Amino acid sequence: MTKAIDHLAALTGFRDRDLLDVTLAHALMDLLHPSSVAIHKLVGDSQSTQRWFLRARLASGQVTAASDPPWIDFDGLPAKQAFPLRVEALESEQVLRSQTPRGEALTIFPMLAEGADAGVIEVLSGGPMSPASQRTVSSILRIYRNFHGLLDYSERDTLTGLLNRKTFDEAFLKTTHTAAHPLAQGAAAGDDDRRHDAPLTQYWLGVVDIDHFKSVNDRFGHLIGDEVLLLVARILRSTFRFQDRLYRFGGEEFVVLLRCAGESDAHQAFERMRANMEAYQFPQVGQVTASVGYTAVLPGDTPSGAFERADQAVYYAKQHGRNQVCGHAELVRRGVLKDATKIGDVELF
Repeated sequence: MTKAIDHLAALTGFRDRDLLDVTLAHALMDLLHPSSVAIHKLVGDSQSTQRWFLRARLASGQVTAASDPPWIDFDGLPAKQAFPLRVEALESEQVLRSQTPRGEALTIFPMLAEGADAGVIEVLSGGPMSPASQRTVSSILRIYRNFHGLLDYSERDTLTGLLNRKTFDEAFLKTTHTAAHPLAQGAAAGDDDRRHDAPLTQYWLGVVDIDHFKSVNDRFGHLIGDEVLLLVARILRSTFRFQDRLYRFGGEEFVVLLRCAGESDAHQAFERMRANMEAYQFPQVGQVTASVGYTAVLPGDTPSGAFERADQAVYYAKQHGRNQVCGHAELVRRGVLKDATKIGDVELF
């Protein structure tokens, strides 16, 4: 009992979702002593195209958990329907038991964390798991679900469900630190022991500002304005990849932190979002557009520094016609904006 309480204290001591899942896997390994524990989450917007993402996997004697890299190509992940037992466990909300071709007992627990992508825990053991062990896992998962709900409440915008502003700085520094250290990205093994090598690409920060949003509120009321914000959040989710971080900074301003190979790819991603929004017919309101500014995240960059550059590009877009995408670097090359990363000949970063 003391050991279980210690693990629960460790589990609820983190505010990092990645560490939360890894800690859960370690706790189950220590309490149950199985052959392996794996945590899989469903990612993707549409249920028909969802895929399995490996959050953490530990085998007996293994110290460090394996996982899929955070920026893995979505199409490279296993399809949802490729694992029917996982789907059945989730849909029935029941613990399922099976046997592997090698004769090991497989126990699948559904993970139904509030506000989070659904998932499963797969426990491999030499023999069937006892009822007492199953109750232990189910109890821990109830606590995990409650704690996940608390994290969502503190980290997500109440209206749109996107990440809120107060989570931005920490996530910015964490993801850019990982990008700056290729070895930290790690190539992780998936279900088929494949290796996923994360490409050495760059982070980009975009600011999305809805055009003339005040007039929407003035003409149609704040309830319709809130509906527009909800639909914009949906367009953002459907346009960008599941790994891209989407924030609502308040009012009509959204922020996107994404990773891609170069400036042209970043521009295309933001242009696709702008075009999707322009083409969407918002109920009662009709057409709503957005101005977008983006910048590369530079070595040694700060959250406020990167945001300021993207915000300058948004301001330029709004002053020169709106409904367009402007990159800070391109505006500097054209001489429209000054290079904010330099003062005279001194590099700030």
